Order: sequence, then C-alpha cells, then structure tokens
Amino acid sequence: MRKQAHLEKIEKVIESLTPHEQLKLVEKLAQRLRKTGLASKKRLDWNKLYGLGKGLWGKEDAQDYVNRQREDRL
Repeated sequence: MRKQAHLEKIEKVIESLTPHEQLKLVEKLAQRLRKTGLASKKRLDWNKLYGLGKGLWGKEDAQDYVNRQREDRL
C-alpha cells in the first residue's frame, strides 16, 4: 500500500473517533515523538552569533545604523 493511501486511511479512522479519543491519540503521538527526540527543542548556541554583524556598521555607530535603517522603512 502506498504511503499516501495508508495515511488517508488513518485519517479516515481518526475522523471517526470522538474529540476525546482524538486528543488522547495526539497526546500519545506527542509522547512518542518526544522519546525519539524529533519534537525536542534544540538549544541555540548564542556564542556562535558573536561578531556576525560587525561588518555591517564599519566605523559607524551601531545605534546610528539602526536608526537609519528604521527611517528607510518608513
């Protein structure tokens, strides 16, 4: 059976469930995904962002640069 057809069959079965049963199913799926790590939040390493914008301003004051950019959008 094709994956798409299989998913469509699952969707039809889910539609026949009560809202309470659907919620229980969603909770079970979310719990399963958390175990696999797919649904886990990845932590950002903010240190990797250090210095990324330094070339944007050159010798210009950073606040002056931001103010000019805001004016350009108006």
